[in-house]
Amino acid sequence: MVDKAEAMGGAKVAFLGLGAMGFGMATSLLRAGFTVQGYDISETQLTKFREAGGIASSSPAETTEGVNIVVLAVVNSAQVDEALFGPKGVVSAAAEGTLIIVCSTVAPAYIQDLEKRLAGSGLLLLDAPISGGAVKAAAGTLTIMASGSADALEIAKPVLSGMSEKLYTVDGGIGSGSKMKLVNNLLFGIHLATAAEAIALGARAGLNVRNLFDIISTAAGNSWAFSNRVPHMLDNDYSPKSALDLLAKDFGIILEEAKGLKFPLPLGTAANQQVLLGTACGSGRDDDAAVVKIWEKTMGLSVATPVTTEGSGKGEVPEEPTVENSVVPDRVAFIGLGAMGFGMASWLVHEKFTVCGYDVYPPSLERFEKVGGISSSSPEEAVKGAQVVVLMVTNQDQAQSVLYGPQGAVPALANGAVVVLCSTVSPAYVRQLEGQLTGEGRDLVLVDAPVSGGTGRAANGTLTIMAAGSNTAFHRAGSVLKAMSANLYIIPGGIGAGSTVKMVNQLLAGVHVASSAEGIAFGARLGLNTRVVFDIVSNSSGSSWMFMNRVPHMLDDDYTPYSALDIFIKDLGIVSSEAKRLNLPAPMASTALQQFLSGSAAGFGRQDDAALVKVFEMITGVKVASPKVPLPIQGGATNNTSKFTKFEKLEKENTLQALPKEWPEDAVEEVLKVEKEGRAKVLVVLDDDPTGTQTVNGVTVLTEWSIGTLRKEFESSPDCFFILTNSRALSTDEATALTKEICKNVDEAATAAGNAGYTIVLRGDSTLRGHFPQEADAAASVIGEVDAWIICPFFLQGGRYTINDVHYVADGNTLVPAGDTEFAKDAVFGYKASNLREWVEEKTGGRWATKDVASVSIETLRKGGPSAVCDQLCKLPQGSVCVVNAASNRDIEVFAAGMIQAEAKGKRFLCRTAAAFVSARIGHRPLLVNPHDLGVDSHPSGHNGGLVVVGSYVPKTTTQVEELRAQCGDFLESITVSVSTLAKGSVKERELEITQTARIADHLLSTGRDTLIMTSRELVTGSSDKENLDIGSKVSSALVEIVSLIKTRPRYLLAKGGITSSDLATKAMGARRAEVAGQALPGVPLWKLGPGSRHPNIPYIVFPGNVGGPDALAEVVKKWSRPAKSSTKDILMAAEEGKYAVGAFNVYNLEGVMAVVAAAEAEKSPAILQVIDPQSQNCISSLMSCNNGNITCF
Repeated sequence: MVDKAEAMGGAKVAFLGLGAMGFGMATSLLRAGFTVQGYDISETQLTKFREAGGIASSSPAETTEGVNIVVLAVVNSAQVDEALFGPKGVVSAAAEGTLIIVCSTVAPAYIQDLEKRLAGSGLLLLDAPISGGAVKAAAGTLTIMASGSADALEIAKPVLSGMSEKLYTVDGGIGSGSKMKLVNNLLFGIHLATAAEAIALGARAGLNVRNLFDIISTAAGNSWAFSNRVPHMLDNDYSPKSALDLLAKDFGIILEEAKGLKFPLPLGTAANQQVLLGTACGSGRDDDAAVVKIWEKTMGLSVATPVTTEGSGKGEVPEEPTVENSVVPDRVAFIGLGAMGFGMASWLVHEKFTVCGYDVYPPSLERFEKVGGISSSSPEEAVKGAQVVVLMVTNQDQAQSVLYGPQGAVPALANGAVVVLCSTVSPAYVRQLEGQLTGEGRDLVLVDAPVSGGTGRAANGTLTIMAAGSNTAFHRAGSVLKAMSANLYIIPGGIGAGSTVKMVNQLLAGVHVASSAEGIAFGARLGLNTRVVFDIVSNSSGSSWMFMNRVPHMLDDDYTPYSALDIFIKDLGIVSSEAKRLNLPAPMASTALQQFLSGSAAGFGRQDDAALVKVFEMITGVKVASPKVPLPIQGGATNNTSKFTKFEKLEKENTLQALPKEWPEDAVEEVLKVEKEGRAKVLVVLDDDPTGTQTVNGVTVLTEWSIGTLRKEFESSPDCFFILTNSRALSTDEATALTKEICKNVDEAATAAGNAGYTIVLRGDSTLRGHFPQEADAAASVIGEVDAWIICPFFLQGGRYTINDVHYVADGNTLVPAGDTEFAKDAVFGYKASNLREWVEEKTGGRWATKDVASVSIETLRKGGPSAVCDQLCKLPQGSVCVVNAASNRDIEVFAAGMIQAEAKGKRFLCRTAAAFVSARIGHRPLLVNPHDLGVDSHPSGHNGGLVVVGSYVPKTTTQVEELRAQCGDFLESITVSVSTLAKGSVKERELEITQTARIADHLLSTGRDTLIMTSRELVTGSSDKENLDIGSKVSSALVEIVSLIKTRPRYLLAKGGITSSDLATKAMGARRAEVAGQALPGVPLWKLGPGSRHPNIPYIVFPGNVGGPDALAEVVKKWSRPAKSSTKDILMAAEEGKYAVGAFNVYNLEGVMAVVAAAEAEKSPAILQVIDPQSQNCISSLMSCNNGNITCF
């Protein structure tokens, strides 16, 4: 081995490859004090090297004389092989222990194989590709990505440091540096091809492209490739700093690697096609900037532009008047207070402008008032008295609407007002708008002033603004434009020129967002640490403004919509339309547009545009998000045998009594006040099974979610409505897709109904089973990122308490930690953690560590009340998860009131809760309902038997069924269907089981016998979660078939178990909507099925599988069954005990019987009848007793 000191400054270094990059690298080592012995096949380069002070060698072998480090900067792997293993190659002459540093761009597999080939020769190898271009190579400021053994890295460090400004060590062993270089070169190649396309589009649109370059260099469309290669295009200088052929070679390696990994690179492929076309057109030996020549040759245009002082330069303004001489308006109207607009308008307020704002979203107006702005109720009101009107709306349709729609701005504009349109719209639209304003004949003028820079720059007045318009318009609006910008460009060409520049910027920005997603996901697929990829690329030739701005969102898995993904569909759509009008192909923009469409179709349209990376995650299985620091082992165990904290069982009464006293005020009254005033958002509850209506009444349940149905529901101005998803019965993928579909429809319906606000609640199981976090992720992908996810599984009626962040399930007077219950052992949704904060970490796979999960304590609820809750929620970092402790209904009511206060301040939440939260949030209290309330006895089916169907298999249900049969066996018939036959039997066996059960049940019901259909109690499981769900689905579908085959309408229908009750309601009964009448018992919902169902208005009792004590099911069935028939003896004994008389009647026909029955019903009094045959005078029935209209023959 070489002594490390021998590699310090002053040591000899061999350098092979003195081309554009290699020459600069070698000379930088000379300046650093190294003695460099160089070799190149070009005598010209060797001569230059001698003149620079290097030692020229005649062969690779000769360069190794007396050196311990050999640097290779040759073109490709073939040249590496030739330099090392060819005649007079390095290997033949190098001393044992010599370190070979390969700086060439080669395939990772090649460098890994090379290490093996060199191992036998006693030589060391370091993989150290470079980035930065010829200029940085000559300056010694390259970025180097090194990978290899620790010894090799240590030896190489002085040499590498002499050539670089940024030296990165890439973990993962030899070849990892080359993988990093592939990601960087992929991005550089995409950005270069896009820069050529953008400059060509600008030239075709008639822009001064040198001016265009100046503007975009300060805007969000900039990239290293744009800044470093477009000047070559403008100067028509294609002397090869880095040849186009080299980029073609690099793309070949990249695409081959991606092919082997089965990883799609749509933008990389599109860029490669342009590069190949450039080489085919004869530009391969030219600088890679010559890729623009394909546009010049095929489109007949020229991008080369002479350098002049006219029409170029930052901040240029017309000679007379200038922006500096513009007037300051007394009043500014600002329409559109979204992510960008709010920052812009707030900054104007900060700069002492009087600003009246308008937005369709009321919380934005409330926020604007808090920063000193004036809010208005319509565009018409906002513009009254304003000399300058700024529009920062989403698109041209919105611009047209706020100007000319109902309560539009134009009729109310003062004569001589100027409209400043900052939105990204098509050049054609802005020209049309100028014509409309001119046609008003009131001296109204327009400034075409799109902006760039993002929300951060909007909020501090440092945007780039690309403005076009008349001198008059700039005189009137210049002070406002100047206040909002750090870079204000006046674009020659009149109205439309500003939007054309912005269009080109958005072409670049949009492709760069898409390429960032493609590149960082490719890095993840290569097995690289994505945070290291970000750091390296940010300092390399693959960087762009968008890469550095958006990739942190991807790494943090934070898709808070600072700029929604759908916006780029609009912006790139403008590019596509304008390019078509100009008859110019736009392959990079078109490919990026398809990627954004894929992202929107996948449900990410409302999220930040960085969420485009999720498309790659979905289709390839990679995970881009990376923790800033290594996460601890999942969980937070306090012992050596469990990953999660173990908790003792607690004595319930003592535990509850030891808690602080409840908040003294009735928080429900506060909730109802907000609801009455119409300030609360509509609560849209996605119920993963029908049992979530356990605590509400008078609320609609929908079992279908078409936009039309949802719109009607919103238009009825409800406090709340439920959508039955039954997603707990679905696979994770199915549940995710369903949640996205429903949330999309809800959002569209709410918009169509003019509804400004709604809150999504994912009502889940109070024992923590269900698709978490997948359903929450799916909802957030549609509605956009929220301030916090709220986790609240408290449910008093089911005995579910959360105390000190630990979730308990009551068993008698014992509180059992949830992780120790049978529910935690669920075959599909099992878990281990009882502490909800640990549970979040467990279920999210460490995405949120336990320490990062917030919680609202019982002390906060009981001592601070709603205002304390509001304060805590408002202070949560965006993207938080917050669990809620509660041990009484008052606790959850206090939390709900505090959450409403926080929502009124503009906070947005996504809730995963049990049923108690829903009723608290809308101010409902449970309402117990009995058969008389629904008129069951007077309905024709009132004399039929009731039908009880039990599909739930949890131990609590088994206990309740046993008690039901014991207590109600005298009037309840039981039929048991075999789960094994239904799930695993033959088709014929399954069909026979179903038809026989239905036939028997139909007969029993028609004869007035209550009937229990239950699944056998053995738990049949499969080998996977999917197979377990399939078994559950087969059993549930069989119960549906059985009930569907029963012709008799039951007196009532009771379904035991969430999945069972959902399937019976939607499939067997065909219910599309229902009304929650109340509860049959605390925690047991009672519905009336809607008019379109098979049995309209039938009482439908939705009995959760995990609710109630042992006799709860028997109690409900006894309450809802037909009143017990009394014998004559029973009637007489009851009369004697009650000291009242009983009428006895001889009747001779049916009319007489019915008359007595009617009288008994009216008086609610018993009666005794003796029916006599009028012909024979013989008794037909010796006695009949009639008790409240029920007749018994003896």
